[in-house]
Amino acid sequence: MDRRDFVRLGMAAGALTGAPALAVAPKTRPRAEADILEAGVREQGAAMAAGKLSARALVGRYLARIAAIDQAGPRLNAVIETNPDALKIAADLDRERAAGKLRGPLHGIPVLLKDNIATGDRMCTSAGSLALDGVRARRDAFVAERLRVAGAVIIGKTNLSEWANIRSTHSVSGWSGRGGQTRNPHALDRNPSGSSSGSGAAVAASLATLTVGTETDGSIVSPASICGVVGIKPTLGLVSRSGIIPIAHSQDTAGPMTRSVADAALMLAAMTGVDGDDAVTKESAGKVGDYAAALRLDGLKGKRLGVARNFFGGNPAVDAVINKELEILRAQGAVLVDVTLPNTDKYGATELEVLLNEFRPDLEAWLAAYAPHAPVKTMADIIAFNEKHAAREMPHFGQEHLIAAQAKPGVNSRSYREALANNLRYAREEGIDRILREERLDALVAPTDDLAWLTDYIKGDHYGMSFSSPAAVAGYPHITVPAGLVHGLPIGLSFVGGAYTEASLIGMAYAYEQASRRRRAPAFPVSVNVKA
Repeated sequence: MDRRDFVRLGMAAGALTGAPALAVAPKTRPRAEADILEAGVREQGAAMAAGKLSARALVGRYLARIAAIDQAGPRLNAVIETNPDALKIAADLDRERAAGKLRGPLHGIPVLLKDNIATGDRMCTSAGSLALDGVRARRDAFVAERLRVAGAVIIGKTNLSEWANIRSTHSVSGWSGRGGQTRNPHALDRNPSGSSSGSGAAVAASLATLTVGTETDGSIVSPASICGVVGIKPTLGLVSRSGIIPIAHSQDTAGPMTRSVADAALMLAAMTGVDGDDAVTKESAGKVGDYAAALRLDGLKGKRLGVARNFFGGNPAVDAVINKELEILRAQGAVLVDVTLPNTDKYGATELEVLLNEFRPDLEAWLAAYAPHAPVKTMADIIAFNEKHAAREMPHFGQEHLIAAQAKPGVNSRSYREALANNLRYAREEGIDRILREERLDALVAPTDDLAWLTDYIKGDHYGMSFSSPAAVAGYPHITVPAGLVHGLPIGLSFVGGAYTEASLIGMAYAYEQASRRRRAPAFPVSVNVKA
């Protein structure tokens, strides 16, 4: 199923908690300060190496910007919590640098993590749910640990669609009981998409250098596209899932959300690794690419790209922009072939069947391992909590998918095994793998998503055409890059490939990004101005 139908079945969450405030422009800052906050990993690292910037100062500036932009001013509401130890951690890293110890390109670089990624510190890990409000995880998720080892400074957690978009069939993305509603920085009355809503909005608004999102189907690439940033959904198993509050182990993964392909590549390199607590990561051994080396201006030269025409047609204005961008790919040396990605209509209902069967046992295993002290231990406990606190947790929508997951037989049932086999057959062997082989393609390209929709408490989300499901169900890599604006709203161009082809896709995405330069920083308008 495409993401529109997928979300229609319930993979979305949220509604605004109150009337939207008018946008208030942030206080004018010196151009140099604005530039350093908008800058990427390499530029910030070079400034620190030259003694012109410290990690502590950089973290302090981002924390100040969160206060000015996220908590006041436009009030994006993208950051659910800041790290009370961030400045101390940054200062420690500054001392390491002064002593000649450099951990790598992320040394001293601020990062925000989505609030379903466990951190063994003084911050909560709640998936946005009041049922886990105040609950601290026993230890870091593998991804958080890897980023700390690489020298990144975790400065806070981002808001998300509660339970990563699998609570209700009638919900609005970017809302959680604990965090409220995240707003799109390109038009405050429009939705940032989800479930990595806060991560997408935060990095677009330069609230940190880097953010981490998670995806089951579309939850990295959709908010990245709609907020106008780069998102990478990696191959299943390239990045560990341990410590991430789950939906379903057959599709869940974390990935970078950044303002540039270069930043995403450097971040992905730090996030990978074989994890003894996540068996599927063993399959990535020997398959991790040199993502920094892949950042080449000739990354498109000689590449044969399939233009997935069955993922056009959702919005004529989006199609028109993407068709013009395809000419940039061609000018950079790519060969374009119009194709139809086969069998995309054969894993709609079965995708949801798999997710619901995996959700309850996976979630209960996370609670036991990372939050055994939490007041909720089971899916049934969470359902009961929401019913007891309905005024705060369910003011706009219910918990139909939690109830459905509770009723499912689980991963040992025949219906689950058949659904999973069906999904892998039609998304992989008779889907992406087949078209890449038959047409001798290096990757597929298509519009990532439709335009941001108005946040709507009554009707819920208004998803349009989306290219997320094929790679999500197959467990294959997907990169989206800003491709321009329609009515001031961002759209993305997607690159999808076979398993563990991240390095090749990064090369293509980087070459396109450098030739097009389509990303625009948001201006936080209350609404877009569309002439009648």
